[in-house]
Amino acid sequence: MRFAWGRGGPWLAAWVVLWSCQAGAQTKAPAANPQPALTSTMANAEEEIPFAPAHDTIITQQSAANAWGGERTGNEPTLSDRVVSYNIDAELDAAKHAVTGKEHMTWRNRSDREVRSVYFHMYLNAFQNEGSTFFTERKVLTAHGSSRGNAVLEKGQWGWVRLQQVQQNGADLKWSYVHPDGGPETDQTVVRIDLAQPVPAGGTLALDINFLSQLPRVVERTGWWGDFNLIGQWFPKIAVLELPGERGATQVRWNAHEFHFNSEFYADFGLYDVHLTVPSDYTVGAVGKLQGTPVQKGGKTTYHYVQGDVHDFAWVAAKGFKTLDGTYEGPGSPKVAVRVIYPPEYEGAAAPTLKSSIDAIGYFSRTLGPYPYETVTAVIPPYNANEAGGMEYPTFFTSEGFKKVEPDTYAQMFSDFVNIHEFGHGYFYGIIASNEFEEPMLDEGCNEYWDNRMLRERHQDLVLATPFTKSLGITPHFNGFVFERLTATLYHPADPLAQNSWDRLSGTSYGTVYSRTTTAMHDLEERLGKPALERAYRLYYQRWRFRHPSVADLRAALIDSSGNAKDVDAIFNEYVYGTAFIDDKVADIDSYEVLPEAGVTWKDGKQTEVVAKELDKQVDKERSDWDKAHPHAKPGAPGPFPWHSTVTVTRSGVSAPEVLRVTFEDGTHQDVTWNDDRRWARFDFIKPGKAVSAELDPDQHNYLDRDKLNNSLTTQPNGAASRRWTADVAAVLQTLYSMLVTL
Repeated sequence: MRFAWGRGGPWLAAWVVLWSCQAGAQTKAPAANPQPALTSTMANAEEEIPFAPAHDTIITQQSAANAWGGERTGNEPTLSDRVVSYNIDAELDAAKHAVTGKEHMTWRNRSDREVRSVYFHMYLNAFQNEGSTFFTERKVLTAHGSSRGNAVLEKGQWGWVRLQQVQQNGADLKWSYVHPDGGPETDQTVVRIDLAQPVPAGGTLALDINFLSQLPRVVERTGWWGDFNLIGQWFPKIAVLELPGERGATQVRWNAHEFHFNSEFYADFGLYDVHLTVPSDYTVGAVGKLQGTPVQKGGKTTYHYVQGDVHDFAWVAAKGFKTLDGTYEGPGSPKVAVRVIYPPEYEGAAAPTLKSSIDAIGYFSRTLGPYPYETVTAVIPPYNANEAGGMEYPTFFTSEGFKKVEPDTYAQMFSDFVNIHEFGHGYFYGIIASNEFEEPMLDEGCNEYWDNRMLRERHQDLVLATPFTKSLGITPHFNGFVFERLTATLYHPADPLAQNSWDRLSGTSYGTVYSRTTTAMHDLEERLGKPALERAYRLYYQRWRFRHPSVADLRAALIDSSGNAKDVDAIFNEYVYGTAFIDDKVADIDSYEVLPEAGVTWKDGKQTEVVAKELDKQVDKERSDWDKAHPHAKPGAPGPFPWHSTVTVTRSGVSAPEVLRVTFEDGTHQDVTWNDDRRWARFDFIKPGKAVSAELDPDQHNYLDRDKLNNSLTTQPNGAASRRWTADVAAVLQTLYSMLVTL
């Protein structure tokens, strides 16, 4: 996905501060470790298989050589080890933007223990109400930096996926929603299905699932607008069962994270065989290759797509859209059919999108490895559906629309870059199937670096010119790597690059995964040399294609290829596993009333939708009733609703034990201890009144803190500090003037 502060991430942030400073390393990563043996210990059959950690996700131990079945040699019958297969029949109700689906899934238990319950991702439920993990995190993260995915959903625009029936060998199964990351109870993005018959070690599970998916109005990555439907993350998808020696795992575990605001996806490789039925006047595109001629009946058309050796399936159905076709042929690749699907208003972007997509296939094939699939489909969303743009799936991605794409203009630069970037995900997210939940730098960061290498090879700079500025003779250019560096916040990074996608200070901090990884890899390239760095990435690709590497596996490949552990470790210790110095600081106090929330809920088989306007009336009535019952309440006294206050503290130096004292409107205070190595922390309080001030080290124990002025923060104006410093400055100036008079 192309992260955005507006749209286009660091490439569009031309207003960003044009300076940065190299930061020293704070933490040391261990030296490259010998690869462990891939084994697991048979546990008690009744023992629950644990989840992968929700927060302690940074991986420093490289995976076993035989992880995920070992390196693919190319002599196997399939490109990947197909752990799962999906046979899906789906029909789109275009008027309701809903998909009815029947899914037959088979899954192989790779572990040496029986499995009694399985876990599925139900991603669309992130958009069913404001109580999901996605929306809950959005409230805080967008207050601390801008991001995409900020659309406000109105009545009839929420999205969800419902399990209607799940059967194993004809037996109905029960399910329940779980929260592997400790998210709110109202989140329903991960479901546990209890099996009627356990799956033995090495055995295969077959499930038949009937489901209904309601698309949201486009919020982020998926949804509808008008007659356009981008249908991504729409079906129940089984989580990944990891074994010891795979991505830092020391025991068999389920990797099944909730759908976080900044996270993306992770799944097993497999085979997708999908029938899609839509109105006959709709244009359809999907992951994989169309099989035979679509079948028309009763005003509807059924399309049959098949794709093996991928780990997801998405599609588009849009009325009135057009197509433009081309091909790519290159050494080691099959003949690739390339299609652009676009709305009439963006016809001017169709041919440039086709060209840059074909160019990207060639570049990635030459530098990393031949493109292995037979299709690439690029979709240009319509106007008002921008948030559906800049998204990737295997063999399928969404781009950006422009009415006109003139040479050497911003439109051409941005169109080309988005197409290159989203196709590039087909390698770093698709073929090298890293865990985007836990290690976004392996996809977003490494892909962004490789995209900039391609632009450099094409002698294509970042262009900020428009047709108007060109007419004035003004065509500002930026080298891509230079601009990435200018947007990388090198002086004050908040989180290690190896951090997961959700434990981040802000949406902006997550965005630096792109630019800061690019900058770090650029500098590593300068130390190792361009050919050596390219050879190292090619080894990484060859070693981990159709498997699931970790950051530690990338590091090992770079060392093994270059033989230069010193320079690789310097970059990883300082930028991947390390961060810059800072001091401890109270950064923000955020408070909001805990009010009833709008959206769709599902309980006991019944759906209820709460409308915002109705809630407003309810809230107003409760306020009015409370005011009548408390006519003499003082300002700041508890009201009809509690307050949720979040205090954010940041750390820019070595860790030190700290006490945080938070004071509330009613004069009470609460002390909490912050005594860990986190770069930042958030403390949440549910109180009758909101927080009005927060102070670190109130009893003045830590004199080594280099800046005590930032240890406290108040939400109410207090001029004491400014008056004090004004007096001090005045005294200094008075002394200086006296000296000048003397001279």
